[in-house]
Amino acid sequence: MKKAMLIVNPSSGKEEALDHVEKIEKILFDKGYDVNVAQTEKELDATLYCQNACKDEFDLVVSLGGDGTLHETINGMVDQKHRPLLGIIPLGTVNDFARALDIPLDVEKAIDILKSNRAKEVDIGRFNDQYFVNIVAAGAIAEATYEVKPQQKTKFGPLAYIMEGMKTISNNSSYPIRIEYDGKVWEGGSFLFLAALTNSAGGFEKLSPEAKVNDGKIHCYVVTQVNMIRLASIVSAILRGELKNEKDVEYFKADHIKLSSEENLVTNVDGEEGDSLPVELSVLPSHIRVVVE
Repeated sequence: MKKAMLIVNPSSGKEEALDHVEKIEKILFDKGYDVNVAQTEKELDATLYCQNACKDEFDLVVSLGGDGTLHETINGMVDQKHRPLLGIIPLGTVNDFARALDIPLDVEKAIDILKSNRAKEVDIGRFNDQYFVNIVAAGAIAEATYEVKPQQKTKFGPLAYIMEGMKTISNNSSYPIRIEYDGKVWEGGSFLFLAALTNSAGGFEKLSPEAKVNDGKIHCYVVTQVNMIRLASIVSAILRGELKNEKDVEYFKADHIKLSSEENLVTNVDGEEGDSLPVELSVLPSHIRVVVE
């Protein structure tokens, strides 16, 4: 019999995650899986559970939780000798990776996708000694996103990030940044640097429409300067999927990036606080397989 591990964050989905376990177990049992349910209790539990599933050569790992649970699960899978198929049941407030893969945000519809026999190969990004699946950001607005409360994200969606970011504009217009990529160099003042693996970030599903989940590239945007008026224009461009064509925005694709600055800048990695600059980013092409509709 095939083996599946269901990694559950009980606090996700308004603390209703456990209500869905029985239905998932039945679907997987009908598909020939013996199911092991693992509940997270603290940080990095999902990573440890997934690492164990890889070592024990499970056939499938299902993440039932928000972006944090999924991020930890994928970090436990990357670079393992055996990597199970990944199922995603999104219960978070943003769910960027699920959006990029067209996995429904309605939990019942997402669970039904587990009946599918289709899978898609997906790129994973390496960030120093960690991994990311959606986006890395650096700059004042990236730091401001740490101030966004879950209640704000629930109420305002992606606009919550913009609202916090607006507070930074009056303080700093730009920071000196050096970007080395694929034998080239970009150097200058930057208000915000974005490195995207998928089209969706922070709930903006058209932030990087050029980015596909398996194109083997990091899509980079350097917003060189901004004020309140320009910010409105940039947000509008993001909503239209035309950020790369916006004035004061540099766009390029890369396989490997070194990012550094004379200033003390920290990063935002898939919505969580990352390392301070300097950092290195690269792509692991088609590294994991995800169940899709």
